[in-house]
Amino acid sequence: MNALVPLLVTLPLLGAGIALIFGRRRRVQVGVSIVTLTVAAAIAAVLLYYVDLSGAPLAVSVGGWPIPFGIVLYVDRLAALLVLVSSIVLLAVLLFSVGQGAADGDEETPVSIFHPSYLILAAGIFNAFIAGDLFNLYVGFEILLVASYVLITLGSTESRIRTGVVYIVVSLVSSILFLAAIAAIYGALGTVNMAQLADRMGELPDEVQLVLHLMLLLAFSIKAAVFPLSFWLPDSYPTAPAPVTAVFAGLLTKVGVYAMIRTETQIFRDNDVNQLLLIVALATMVVGILGAVAQAELKRILSFTLVSHIGYMVFGLAIATPASLGATIYYMVHHIVVQTTLFLAVGLVERRAGSTSILKVKGLMRAAPLLAVLYFIPAINLGGLPPFSGFIGKYALFDAAAAVGTPIMYALIVAGIVTSLLTLYALMRAWNLSFWREEEDHAEESGVVDRISYLDDAPAAGVQTERRVIPRIMTASTTGMVAVTIALTVFAGPLYHLCASIGAALPYPVSLTQLQDEVNDGN
Repeated sequence: MNALVPLLVTLPLLGAGIALIFGRRRRVQVGVSIVTLTVAAAIAAVLLYYVDLSGAPLAVSVGGWPIPFGIVLYVDRLAALLVLVSSIVLLAVLLFSVGQGAADGDEETPVSIFHPSYLILAAGIFNAFIAGDLFNLYVGFEILLVASYVLITLGSTESRIRTGVVYIVVSLVSSILFLAAIAAIYGALGTVNMAQLADRMGELPDEVQLVLHLMLLLAFSIKAAVFPLSFWLPDSYPTAPAPVTAVFAGLLTKVGVYAMIRTETQIFRDNDVNQLLLIVALATMVVGILGAVAQAELKRILSFTLVSHIGYMVFGLAIATPASLGATIYYMVHHIVVQTTLFLAVGLVERRAGSTSILKVKGLMRAAPLLAVLYFIPAINLGGLPPFSGFIGKYALFDAAAAVGTPIMYALIVAGIVTSLLTLYALMRAWNLSFWREEEDHAEESGVVDRISYLDDAPAAGVQTERRVIPRIMTASTTGMVAVTIALTVFAGPLYHLCASIGAALPYPVSLTQLQDEVNDGN
């Protein structure tokens, strides 16, 4: 079983190489990408089943080097679950992009560049999730960031280059901080293996631990778009092609959240900065959703809601109980799927209406009723209406906070409820204006426009492009993702049980001896 673990990284890299070789053959590249991500999803499902059934993680020392000197790939329930969810999302977005490329040609997503970069992005994401040491985690971040630099500037339009430069600069600052923290940790403790760091970190003075802790936390907070380090995201994501925006919104920030979860629960479990995290979570939720309410463009609305809902995950991490960690994992899975689905639905709206401005789009309920459903279901799910997974995840977080019962916990519960209601307001306002507002009803429309005139100066409110045909595969992939969002609710019991078991295990990380035993058992 251990032999399957390295395939999660090597298969996408091999697929990227093959796709690059066949750069002038669209069908070959598409076939290679689909097969690669399908096989990766199957491997992740097998690994998740095995580690959940056995209760023991899998560990592989790459190249046969003894631990802790070699690169260790580590798969427990958390890593396997996130790789599985990520591979499903990557496959769905890939199918969406294939439909867009077939309809529009290479203007939006040049196929010879897109497929190799996309598979390298997948390799970086998977590597980050299964990294057993900080430096390999850094390598995973850099692999996915290099690929994302290419993807975010596809098409080479002025707006994409401009926002891409901001994205690249911010990412490089985060990477420099991360690398400096790794160097400082290695200089202080002589290792970057996370299992060994968990054993040795207590040897350092508390002040040194705190400095190292805050350095890593700052680097990961930039990647996760935690307020006030989230300023770059709302301007960067909306300008990219629809499939790129969808996969970025669903996955890239969650890699940062995952890194925070790993380091907080494993390396720095005795160094408490939870009060700081609670304050940051409160600010992230509130500021993010107030930004969403002030937007008139659907992609920017979703980008700000993305920031605000990162606050829920930081909230659950800061509560720091097994119940809250389980709820955080469940909410992370929910948000990866639902946020990606919403961006795909907005991509369909843009093609059908020629705009994503809620001041411009109208009458879609009559013109495209299926599209209305594809937007509505994930929107109310993200807003937290029962019985959907968004409600389940938020209720679990609030319940864990109430069990602690401190005043700041109750303040976070109130902020979480307000954020959820404002999320629902922002998304349903867009639904009302874009889908229910009829083009012929000028008298009623004038009253509506008067009530939302404060949005006239919002960024990108007046952008208009040509209307385009929606290929069936784009609709099918979005429909499939909507089905997955519903499955998160239908199968909430088994999924939440799995997440609860992950949360219960996280405060008790594997030791170096146990890690060595796992590697030896695999050999």
